Amino acid sequence: MSDSPAPLADPHIAFDPAEGRRDVVVLGSTGSIGTQAIDLVLRNPDRFRITALSAAGGRVALLAEQARRLRPAAVAVAREDAVPALREALRAEYGTGEPLPEILAGPDAATELAASACHTVLNGITGSIGLAPTLAALEAGRTLALANKESLIVGGPLVKALAKSGQIIPVDSEHAALFQAVAAGTRADVRKLVVTASGGPFRGRTRAELAGVTPKDALAHPTWAMGPVITVNSATLVNKGLEVIEAHLLYDIPFERIEVVVHPQSYVHSMVEFTDGSTLAQATPPDMRGPIAIGLGWPARVPDAAPAFDWTAASTWEFFPLDTEAFPSVGLARHVGALGGTAPAVFNAANEECVDAFLAGRLPFNGIMDTVTAVVGEHGGAGGGTNLTLPDVLEAETWARARATELVRKATAEARA
Repeated sequence: MSDSPAPLADPHIAFDPAEGRRDVVVLGSTGSIGTQAIDLVLRNPDRFRITALSAAGGRVALLAEQARRLRPAAVAVAREDAVPALREALRAEYGTGEPLPEILAGPDAATELAASACHTVLNGITGSIGLAPTLAALEAGRTLALANKESLIVGGPLVKALAKSGQIIPVDSEHAALFQAVAAGTRADVRKLVVTASGGPFRGRTRAELAGVTPKDALAHPTWAMGPVITVNSATLVNKGLEVIEAHLLYDIPFERIEVVVHPQSYVHSMVEFTDGSTLAQATPPDMRGPIAIGLGWPARVPDAAPAFDWTAASTWEFFPLDTEAFPSVGLARHVGALGGTAPAVFNAANEECVDAFLAGRLPFNGIMDTVTAVVGEHGGAGGGTNLTLPDVLEAETWARARATELVRKATAEARA
């Protein structure tokens, strides 16, 4: 391991440390990660200051309320048609005579904010549209608190080409756990990464038993409250497959040394096994404010960022092997991760289209992975290789979305025939 490249996420390096209060840009401020990050910032005004907020544009009232409470210099929405409603909501929140923040709009607005003057960019955007802001933040030299795993998955070589060692602080609960556990040793000490999975709402069911599950069933996650796409990804365990690829890229650990185990309680967020046989587990009650605090504050810890365990209360922690037959997503993710190039982008884009189709009632639950597997199989080789470019990624995603949509439409027609 000593001759391998430096990891993107290195807890032994405090990238570009700043004394005093840190200026933070929050991308995806009205989503689950964004709202919890803002709660953390509001409780720690001496540590953090929000300089800019971005959101998709569907919840302008919440965005305006956030702006009033945080007083950022700029707010952005991806939907240009949301600007009139946002401006009206801001005026209602700010009151007469108070200057409003600068308003940016359009698909590149979040990317522009990601490159603005600040210490840390928290990328809490959902989906591969978070890639361009990730690249912009890295190129501008910002510390990147990364909750948008898709940007690393689809643009791994692009991210690795830009990021300095330690510039990325992972915000996923699993990778924040690995990040903290790795800090206890050296890179040469690490034998294995163990990523935990709750198993989602369908843990223990066979593939046959999953055939008739509904979107309502899939959205009933037993331990985490998340957005619909991430929640369905947790039900299929695609989310865990993406996290295996992410772990490989963040920590420069080969795929064969990254394991997945099912832990229904979601108390242990991941583990690191060291060469001496010891294993360090990072454990907290399920609450994303802890990982967010690591992303914004590292190497310092934010006091009372999230609840702690009551160790005087009895509890049971269980661990089970992954059922690869009922949940083939992790194996497929390993395959596309090993292929590299545009293969992970194809996997992710096809999955996003299939999740949308499932939520709309146009595709059965098992059809999600069946369709993604078919699209990945048709794509074949890695594509782009080590010379991967952003246009390569976008072209591969466009093809994958179109092909997945075509296969879903064909399957729907056959089911009705």
